[in-house]
Order: sequence, then structure tokens, then C-alpha cells
Amino acid sequence: MQRDLSAHLSLDVTSPVTLAFELAVSTQLAADEDLAVTLDGRRLEPTEVLDLHGTRVHVVRADPGRLVLDYSASIRGRAPGLTALDVDTLRYLRPSRYCESDTLGPTAHAEFAGLHGFDLLAAVSSWVGSRLSYVPGSSQPTDGAVRTLLDRQGVCRDYAHLVIALLRALDVPARLAAVYAPGLTPMDFHAVAEACLEGRWYVVDATTLAPRSTLVRIATGRDASDTAFLNVHHGYARLDELEVTAVADVLPDDDVRELVELG
Repeated sequence: MQRDLSAHLSLDVTSPVTLAFELAVSTQLAADEDLAVTLDGRRLEPTEVLDLHGTRVHVVRADPGRLVLDYSASIRGRAPGLTALDVDTLRYLRPSRYCESDTLGPTAHAEFAGLHGFDLLAAVSSWVGSRLSYVPGSSQPTDGAVRTLLDRQGVCRDYAHLVIALLRALDVPARLAAVYAPGLTPMDFHAVAEACLEGRWYVVDATTLAPRSTLVRIATGRDASDTAFLNVHHGYARLDELEVTAVADVLPDDDVRELVELG
């Protein structure tokens, strides 16, 4: 399988600012790639900082002006899945900013009592997918899993947060992965949950909007607070343009009865 990816961002920087981008593919993947950042046409050199699970953060310090970032990558084949470490299984059992598993514990136990392993992952994914409506622009940046369940609508990150919170409430380690998603319509960055079974991480995507086997890992963490494609610090910048592309030479059917690792 070959997957070709790109991202184009344009920002209006109105005061000196520090920008942290998470949009390059994970170090888990071998990719031919290019990253270019310019400010009013002048090339800037970002600093790459490594985070957990191969997440790459590109930090840019910029003065006022028009900042443009262009990223492209080509990936051939699939990488092996990530093995769960002991510290991971502990970290991803805890409640987090957007995944209030402590609050949703009674709901999780009432709905999924007696289910384990694959049957539990399938049941949670189906339950979330059938109870939420995918409505672009329906959620706020501060909405977590509880708000999503009450509103019964959201976008990919909201679906993932609810899946993660329910699984953690049932003592299944779960986390969020930001990905490129060939086949996604409309095209954008995508967010999915990953759940740990027997030491391996498996994709759970209650939106079913793209084949799981084509997804490309960008960033991994507790929830969207760890995986946002852009964070703005110490100044102000407005995002004016965002274009994402992700294509694969093959778009396979996604059999929901199969366990799929992100690779």
C-alpha cells in the first residue's frame, strides 16, 4: 500500500508568537517527506521536538506577517503496531481533560456489563456510532465526552473521546490518535480511539468514515489536548487556510469484525 499525504496551512500572525504544529507523520513510519515554513516568503527553520509514541512537534517562532506551512509525505507499506508498555496501560486508564471516565462509569457498566475483549470494543464502537450524529461545527473546543453524550452529536474527536471514556471506565486502556485518513469525506485531519487488548493497540473508530487499515499516525496521547495539529503560545495568530489531502493506492473494505492496528 502506498499513501500520499499533504497539509497546507496559512496563518495571519499579528504579534510575536510561538507555534507548535503536530502534522508530520509519526517516527513509527518511514516516509519520504518535505516540510517548508515561510513568513512573508522568507524561509523559517522549525525545531523538531519528540513527544510520546513517536509524535513529532515542530515549533516555530515568528514575528507578525503571513506564515505558510506546507507538508507532504509518501509512505510505502505499513509499519508494525505499537506494543503497549506497562506505563502506557496505567496512563491510559486515568480520566483526562476530555475523557471523563470517572463521571461516565455508571453509564459504561450499565450498558456493557459482562462484555470483554473484542466483543466489548465492538459494542462500545457500535453504541457510540448509533447514538451520535456526525455534525460538522456542532461541538466547541472545550467539549468533552460527557457534553458530547448529552448533545448526541459531534465530530471525529468527540466520537473518539466518548469511546475512550467508556473503555477506561471499564478498565480498558484507551487513548486518542490523530491521523491522516485516506477515503475520508470531507477530507481533514481525523481522530480515532485506540484500545489495548493483550498488549497491542487496536483502532476503534465509531464514525466508520475511513478504512482503518489506511490510517496514518500523526500524534498520540490522552485526548485532543495532546494531539491538536496547532497550538498557539505567547502571542496571537489566526488560522486562515487549512487544506489536507490523504490518498491511498488501495481503499480496502473495512471489516468491523477484524482487529486493526494503526500502521
